[in-house]
Formats: sequence, C-alpha cells, structure tokens
Amino acid sequence: MDIGSKHGYPSSALSNFAPHKFIVDEIECNSMEGFLQSLKFSNPDMQVEVCKLVGFTAKKRGSNKNWQTSQTLWWKGKAIKRESKEYQDLLNKAYLALSKNTNFQKALLATKDAVLTHVIGRTNEKETVLTRQEFCSRLTKIRNVLGRM
Repeated sequence: MDIGSKHGYPSSALSNFAPHKFIVDEIECNSMEGFLQSLKFSNPDMQVEVCKLVGFTAKKRGSNKNWQTSQTLWWKGKAIKRESKEYQDLLNKAYLALSKNTNFQKALLATKDAVLTHVIGRTNEKETVLTRQEFCSRLTKIRNVLGRM
C-alpha cells in the first residue's frame, strides 16, 4: 500500500501531511510533517510554531531551509547531525508519540498486513529528513506493536 496524502483511506490518513495531534518533548505537534519541517529551524520558538502546521503548509514553511549542506537539523535549540543515532532516536520518539493518537492507530490497523511503501519519498538520507525506509519501517513496526495489543 502506497502511503500518500492524495490516496484514499487509510493511506491518506498515514501520510505525514495528515492532521494528527501528538506531543513530543512537551511540544504539541498537529502533524508529523509539521514536526519534521520544524527540525530545519535552529530557533526553538520558530520550531514550536512550525510544529503547529499541517500538510502542504508545513512542507512549504520548511522548503527554503538549506540544512543539506551542513547535514545538521535542530530540536529544542540543539544541533543534531542527520546521520546520527541521536537523530534516529528523535524520530523514534516522535513516531511513538504519534502512535498514541487514536485516529492514527485506526488508520494504521486498517492496513492489515499490507506492505507499506512511499514511492514519492526519497531514499538518500543526505537529501531528506525522512527517507522512504525510515518512514515505512516505523509505520510497520508500530502496526506490529498495535496488532499485539
């Protein structure tokens, strides 16, 4: 099943663009896209504002940020290297927080045992804050945990 905002349910509800509220490190996020785009901003106050954004608005807000040259992202005023374990741990923490949203849970469980893909996603860590593999593997892992509950 290809995850994307322009696909039908449940795929569209699993897109990072979908409006699912969650809290990570005491910061309220209105979508995973808002959280991911916020990582491109070094200013913690700006990050809080970007975390409130949803969908294309969030994507557009972070689109002009050139983090690729330094391969540095930010969370709560702290620089984090893109290819670090610390960054992967932060992604895990954010997806764990998202997994507590009941609408997200329902959509994920509705995929049953489908193989989850994201064909429009990038594969190179140096070019994107979340690769296809990072995205789909987290969704699959969360679905497996939810399915055992």
